[in-house]
Amino acid sequence: MILTLIVIVLLVFGGGIILWLVATYNGLIKMRNRVQEAWSDIDVQLKRRYNLIPNLIETVKGYAKHEEGVFTKVTEARAKAISAQKEGGAKATAEADNMLSGALKSLFAVTENYPDLKANQNFLELQRELSDTENKVQASRRFYNGNTRDFNTKQQQFPTNLLASIFGFKPAEFFEVEGEEERKAPQVKF
Repeated sequence: MILTLIVIVLLVFGGGIILWLVATYNGLIKMRNRVQEAWSDIDVQLKRRYNLIPNLIETVKGYAKHEEGVFTKVTEARAKAISAQKEGGAKATAEADNMLSGALKSLFAVTENYPDLKANQNFLELQRELSDTENKVQASRRFYNGNTRDFNTKQQQFPTNLLASIFGFKPAEFFEVEGEEERKAPQVKF
């Protein structure tokens, strides 16, 4: 009778441990997939942005023939951002994306010198689309970083950290602003 009771207790305890292992492993997989999905959302929005930029540049070029340096800068920054996106990695993509954002600010500064351009319907529509895309990129970054935070926290908590290290789960990288310039608040002058 006592031996049967001991066997039952060991089976229940062993079954509980096995259920915990399975649930924890599946939870880590689920969180890792959410991080990957969130990264994919960033990719989609960045791709949308990269597709809008050439149209915007062509529209502005028609008005600002002598501003070639700005167009070259935006085009080069776009190419670097696409390359960084394909190579992968949150850090490289964030750096290239920050360069592109700076180049786009220069492009919009050029448009201020051309009142006819600011009234052009194609330009206004492209500018709205780009602004909408920028908002979606920001939302995607926040979603990605939230999932990354949850995934990394789960991996670091005891006793999940033991299981995570056994199965080779690695922390995900946050999408961060790298340049000091990007951290500063913009100055608005009228």
